[in-house]
Amino acid sequence: MSGFVFSEKPIRIDSGSGVTLTDEGGTDYLDFGASYACTPLGHCHPAVTEAVQHQAETLTYVQASYPVSARDELYERLADLAPGDIENVWLCNSGTEANEAAIKFARSATDNTKIVATTRGFHGRTAGALSATWKKKYKTPFEPLMGDVEFVPYGDEEALAEAVDDETAAVLLEPIQGEGGINPASEGYLQAAREFTDEAGAALVFDEIQTGLGRTGTLWACEQSGVTPDILTSAKGLANGLPVGATLVADWIAADAGPHGSTFSGGPVICAAANSTLSTLVDEEIPAHAAEMGEYLTSELAKKVGDNVRDIRGEGLMIGVEVKRGANRMLRDLALDHQILALPAGRTVVRFLPPLVIEEEHADAVVDALAEILQ
Repeated sequence: MSGFVFSEKPIRIDSGSGVTLTDEGGTDYLDFGASYACTPLGHCHPAVTEAVQHQAETLTYVQASYPVSARDELYERLADLAPGDIENVWLCNSGTEANEAAIKFARSATDNTKIVATTRGFHGRTAGALSATWKKKYKTPFEPLMGDVEFVPYGDEEALAEAVDDETAAVLLEPIQGEGGINPASEGYLQAAREFTDEAGAALVFDEIQTGLGRTGTLWACEQSGVTPDILTSAKGLANGLPVGATLVADWIAADAGPHGSTFSGGPVICAAANSTLSTLVDEEIPAHAAEMGEYLTSELAKKVGDNVRDIRGEGLMIGVEVKRGANRMLRDLALDHQILALPAGRTVVRFLPPLVIEEEHADAVVDALAEILQ
C-alpha cells in the first residue's frame, strides 16, 4: 500500500551530498529548495553525521524529564543564540508543533484568547497553527477549527493597530512570508507590531521556521529590524534535515506557560544533530556567506532575467521570482530539463531556498537555466 497524502514527483531520490541530490539512475540534481529550507548545511554534512552516529551509539532516547547532556547543551546553545533576552526553550518535533506551543503559551500567559495573524501567512497544519494560517485550501476540510483568530493584511500597520486590543493574546507574524509568496515585511512594520503588542500586553510571536538559522543573512531575520519578539519559533533546518522544532520564549511567557508537553521533546539523537548544526552555522559564519551568495544570486537574476519576470524579492538565500506564467510549469522545466530542484510559493512565484553553502557556480547554473526557460 502506498502513501496517500503527498503527490509523488517523477524523480526517486537515492542519495545526497552537499548541494546535490542523486536519483536511482545516477542523475545529479542541484537542490535549490533544500526540502523547504531543511538542510542549511547541505545533505549529509560530515559534522552532523558524526554527531548523530556518536549519540546513537551512546543513548538513543529517554524522555525529557530525565536530563541528558545533548539536550542540556541544546537548551543552553539556543538560549545563547536567541535574540535579545530570550532564554527559555521548549523542544518539539516540527514547525507546526512549535507554533502550536507558541499559541498555547501566549494564551496561558496573557489569559486572553484572541490571535491576530496575517493574510497569506502560513504557520502549520495542526489545529491551532492551522487556524492562524490564511489559505482556505488548507483549512476548509477540517473546520471548525480554533476560533478567535483575526486576519489583517500583511504589512498594513493601521489594520494591525486596529486589530490588537485588550483581548489579544498574541500577534503571529513571519518576518518574511514564505508560503505566501516571499513577501518581506515593509519598513517599520515589525517595529509597529512590537509597539502595539507592548501597549496591549499581548505577546509578539515571530515565526522564523523558514526565515531563521541564517537563511536571510543573519541568524534570525528579526535581527535585521532590531525587534525582539516575546516568542520565536524555529524548526526546518535546526537539525539539518532531522525532525525538530523549538519555541523560544521570554521570561514572562515562561513564568505562566501552562501545562504542555511532548513525548519526543528533545530526543538525544536529534539534539546532537541540532547542536552540531548550530555550532557549524556559527563557527563557519554561514549566515554571512548566505548574505553574500544571496546578493550575488539576486543581482545575477536581475541582470539576466529581470526584464522577463514581474519581480525578484527576498533576503539572503530566501528568494522569490514572480514570473509571468505559472510557476509549476517552470519548476517542472527546471527539474526535468536542467536538473535543478526548486519550489513554488503560490501560483506565480518560483522560490529558491538552497543550502546556505552554495557557491557562485551553483547560482550561475540556476540563473542560466531560468534565463533559457524564460526565453
